[in-house]
Amino acid sequence: MEQLIVRLGSDHHQPVHWIVWSQSEQEIIASGELPNADALSSLSERAGERPIIALAPTSDILLKWVTLPPRAGRKVIAAIPYMLEDELSTDVSEQFFAIGPKRGNEQAVAIVARAQMERWKSMLSNADLSCEKLLPDVLALPVNEQGWSLLSLGTNWLIRQDEWSGMQGEPDWLMPAISHYAKQQETPLTIHDYSGLEIVVPPNVDWQPQTLELPMHVLVKGCEDASFNLLQGDFKVKKQRNSQWRQWRLAAILAVVALTLSLVDRVITLTTLNAQQETLAAQIDAEIKRGFPDIGGYRDVKRGVGSELAKLEQGGGKVSMLVMLNQLASAFDQTNVKPQSIRYDGERGELRMQAAATDFEALERFRNLAQAAGYTVEQGAINNRDDQVIGSIAIRG
Repeated sequence: MEQLIVRLGSDHHQPVHWIVWSQSEQEIIASGELPNADALSSLSERAGERPIIALAPTSDILLKWVTLPPRAGRKVIAAIPYMLEDELSTDVSEQFFAIGPKRGNEQAVAIVARAQMERWKSMLSNADLSCEKLLPDVLALPVNEQGWSLLSLGTNWLIRQDEWSGMQGEPDWLMPAISHYAKQQETPLTIHDYSGLEIVVPPNVDWQPQTLELPMHVLVKGCEDASFNLLQGDFKVKKQRNSQWRQWRLAAILAVVALTLSLVDRVITLTTLNAQQETLAAQIDAEIKRGFPDIGGYRDVKRGVGSELAKLEQGGGKVSMLVMLNQLASAFDQTNVKPQSIRYDGERGELRMQAAATDFEALERFRNLAQAAGYTVEQGAINNRDDQVIGSIAIRG
């Protein structure tokens, strides 16, 4: 896993140091220094999917321990700003209080102006850098129980005194501060120098050079171990979704919509087809019962109709109704005689029907044509009904 670490300045005009560090390989991928915060945008492409940790100058942050009552709860911790009100030169409403580690009844607090927090936030957001952790720079230095840790970064020194205190600023005022503090100690003050500085060591100071590394490399190791984060409360960062998911999210949504529409369309089509099938089945059943009123119940339409047709074709007189109708088809067509009802006597091989024609002559022509086809035709009663002539006809093969 790789991460980008940037050390911001107090304002947009101060230099910005950065480093890309591989945790898995334990090596530096790249590092450098930008002239100001406006150049941070050049790191957006380099940042990629890497998590970003930002370091803030401790000169803008007050690190304090606050003594709490025994068994203090959340309400007491929430009242810390008002407990420190007399020690601050500005209104507590203008300050941001970040809660750090707790040691017994001692609560660590980092105090920084809200305007300064907004300034650091804008530096990163303007460069399209999503930072998950903001840490006072001195808290990224190694903790040495015997003495202080010192690192030179650009034109500034970073000094870590203990777990929750440190100084950051120019050497011109930090060196006198070290000298003044050392004079008040009974034993020499040990300074662990991680920058290999060539200076005149003040009295009562034990200057201990450490293994030389890039300044940002030293801070990287501290960033990995630090659990504190200034980005809390009002400045807490909401977890951002993976950018690759953001890129493919629209495509995924469209795919889901297309699939849903396809399923809906299939359901509608299936429902329509089922309804049509039910309607068609009802029509077929009605037609079968109209043509074969004695067919009774059946499960298989094809088999039921086939059975009825077989009965018609295999009458006792060995004369098929279907054959008779087929041979009389020409007579029906030529005379325009239309049967209204048909009954077939299989035993006698006789076809009886009520037929409608336009006039008497049409019925007579039908009789002649049927006889010409080899059938015996007997006409029964003939009646006029509306504009038609209805007659009874018996045909035997």
